[in-house]
Amino acid sequence: MDFEPIPGLAEARKKYDDFFREEMKKAPPGWEGGPEDLATHEGHAFQRYVARELGKRGWVCLAWPKKYGGLEKSHFEQLAFNEARAYWKAPGVDQFGAGMIGPTLLAVGSEEQKERFLPPIARGEIWWAQLWSEPNAGSDLAAAQTFAQREGDDYIVNGQKCWTSGAHHADWGFAVVRTSREQTRSRALSYLLIDLRSQGITINPLATMSSHRTQEAYFNEIFLDNVRVPVVNRVGEENDGWRMIRATMNFERSGLSAYGAMRRELLELIEFCRETKWQGEPLLNKPLVRDRLAQLAIDIEAGMASARHVLWGQYKLFLGEESPRDQATRSSSLKYYRSELSQRFAYTGCQIFGLYSQLKRESRWAPLYGKFEKEYQSCLGNNIASGTTEIQKNIIAWEGLGLPRI
Repeated sequence: MDFEPIPGLAEARKKYDDFFREEMKKAPPGWEGGPEDLATHEGHAFQRYVARELGKRGWVCLAWPKKYGGLEKSHFEQLAFNEARAYWKAPGVDQFGAGMIGPTLLAVGSEEQKERFLPPIARGEIWWAQLWSEPNAGSDLAAAQTFAQREGDDYIVNGQKCWTSGAHHADWGFAVVRTSREQTRSRALSYLLIDLRSQGITINPLATMSSHRTQEAYFNEIFLDNVRVPVVNRVGEENDGWRMIRATMNFERSGLSAYGAMRRELLELIEFCRETKWQGEPLLNKPLVRDRLAQLAIDIEAGMASARHVLWGQYKLFLGEESPRDQATRSSSLKYYRSELSQRFAYTGCQIFGLYSQLKRESRWAPLYGKFEKEYQSCLGNNIASGTTEIQKNIIAWEGLGLPRI
């Protein structure tokens, strides 16, 4: 990979920085850009506003073809945009629409599906949810039991999905369903696009330890009771959904913009240590504190470099110059690394803040709006969401190292 500066990229990054710097002045008070902010109606309204502004400029999906709402910019300019948005903790891009189902449709969707769904995603007009996990099928997604019975030109879908992020604000969902009782495991799965306003869908909030109250809940459970889904909303062939699912997983697990947010949060933590005194001198003068902060900076930069490597792999995958197996290995490696790093970051922040790290954002004494109180409670979930660490290790071993499956 060539690490030399790409012509025009610095100018593009400045353009995006300038835009988000101004727009984030309109954010609700105490905005951190986390699930608690996005779960509220006020936060989601701000997200939709920013999405419309980005859509007017064609920035939501910069690298997409123009016929689908993109600007056909390079994948590296897309990365510059993602990093700028993450640094400013800005909303406006649907991680499930622009980040997962959109790229999946570009790769394996029909032309009709691309023309129908991609332009509204690029304009920031419709929002998506991921209907995958079930009470007894999380990391073992092949055990999903939500069933879709074919009846003429429709599927009749019955089942339950859980841990569905942001579903209460979403318009559509992409779902893993079982379409055969004869076949087993992944050989019986199909991939459906479901209108969440359809009759028979019930969405309930799932409060977590970090959300405290159901009105702050970002996660949801969804019940599907005889929901009609047109067959034309199936991505790929019937019972061939596992191939589509793996394509979406690779886009989900790459997490290309996460390191931009970590970089911003590290700068905020460093500034806190510079301004806060302990035993008569700034925390930043303490060798142990400086060592911990320096290690985080190194880890974040390593993650940024790896993220660019994954992006380059995705670009080569579109060109047909790399195999999906190689891309799966890289995405899983980066997801594993990012999960572990987010935990180290949270624990380091709690250690530096001491007892203040336990204060909620409502307290006027809470440093950085109580960021590490939230992070401490939720960071262990990073080892589970998007596939557990154990799953990532298996993929790396099987796909990357060629080790036997036992």
